[in-house]
Amino acid sequence: MTLPSLDLLLQQEAESHFTHFSFARALQIGQTLYQRAVSQQLPVAVEVYAFGQPVFFAALPDSAPDNLAWMKRKRNTVLRMAHSSLYMGFKYEAEGLRMDKMPWIEQPEYCDHGGSFPLFLTGGALIGAVTVSGLPSADDHALALWAIRESLTSTLDTHLAP
Repeated sequence: MTLPSLDLLLQQEAESHFTHFSFARALQIGQTLYQRAVSQQLPVAVEVYAFGQPVFFAALPDSAPDNLAWMKRKRNTVLRMAHSSLYMGFKYEAEGLRMDKMPWIEQPEYCDHGGSFPLFLTGGALIGAVTVSGLPSADDHALALWAIRESLTSTLDTHLAP
């Protein structure tokens, strides 16, 4: 896999805004991620976090308990920095930094590894994150982004609505 540039990562974020977002949309994203991971037998854990809480979570076969800790750290990075965790890792690397060397960052709570992608509303409000853990960093990122893009181009299934 070719690693994306900082400009491409920013473009991905700019092109991935929702006009509105709901619990049903979060569930749809999670189910889409889950179905793809199952069909490809990916050893991942996935989470859709919105409205201050996990809305969808699944751990697939061959994922590990550590994936949950990685998802939390990646998600926290997105919610604090308002950028994908992969973008933050590449940005810091370009600056000669690593998040794990920053004394003002609580290491058990944050990381700059790819796999968490922000959920933005049109206008820029950050409302959550889609997070994947279990694959290489750029692959986790790509899977989370894929699920968001799938949701942006699909009609929300009304049977998902609570």
